[in-house]
Amino acid sequence: MHLEKIQATRKVVAVAISVLLLGAATSVQADVFGSVVFTPDDEWRGSSRAREKPAVQTGVEYARDSGFYASVLGSSVKFKPDNNANSEFDVSLGWSSKLAQDRALDTYHARHQYSGAQGSPSWNEVNAMVTWRDCYWLSVERCTNAMASKATGIDTLVGMRHPVNDPWRIEGTLAHYFLDSAYADSYTHGSLSVVWKFQAPFEARLTLHGTDSAANRMFPGMAGSRVEFALQTAS
Repeated sequence: MHLEKIQATRKVVAVAISVLLLGAATSVQADVFGSVVFTPDDEWRGSSRAREKPAVQTGVEYARDSGFYASVLGSSVKFKPDNNANSEFDVSLGWSSKLAQDRALDTYHARHQYSGAQGSPSWNEVNAMVTWRDCYWLSVERCTNAMASKATGIDTLVGMRHPVNDPWRIEGTLAHYFLDSAYADSYTHGSLSVVWKFQAPFEARLTLHGTDSAANRMFPGMAGSRVEFALQTAS
């Protein structure tokens, strides 16, 4: 499936400001990191999780030198149709390490919990990502109760990062979300970004998001083509 052409009338400009809160080494050879993100829209796999309205995300991660890590992320959400969910908490346990000089592996298990929600929208996921030369990556994620369907979903994604020069780079992703056909059609989503590192550690990112027609049918008014502008901290 190809991504739909951009329609100017459907573009949404979002500004996200990412602030690094904490990065401190501890006596047990571990690092603790924190972050907070403010955004006028929270996009996830090609669709808005906030009805294209402002959202906030905060998180903290504890990582050991051995590669094991744990993280907690909280996000404000607002789904359509409304299920009364107003926040999402993601708790992850994972392991990340280099397999060779130019290859790395990151794998984790996460629980996504929604407070105040009607029904049972919470779900689990297992994700594995292989990175080559820090510029190309492939990830496969298997989740339970995909979109509260009580069925399994599998999201496969390929990504690339191309440094143009020291402050500029181009990034792109292309993914396909495999869903149970009894629930909904599987769909494709992707993104293309231009990133400018204007003052370390701060970056400006301009991203074009796109989805195919299956996503548009599944998320009317919440998917399709859109443009996002973000200010963020570089990791």
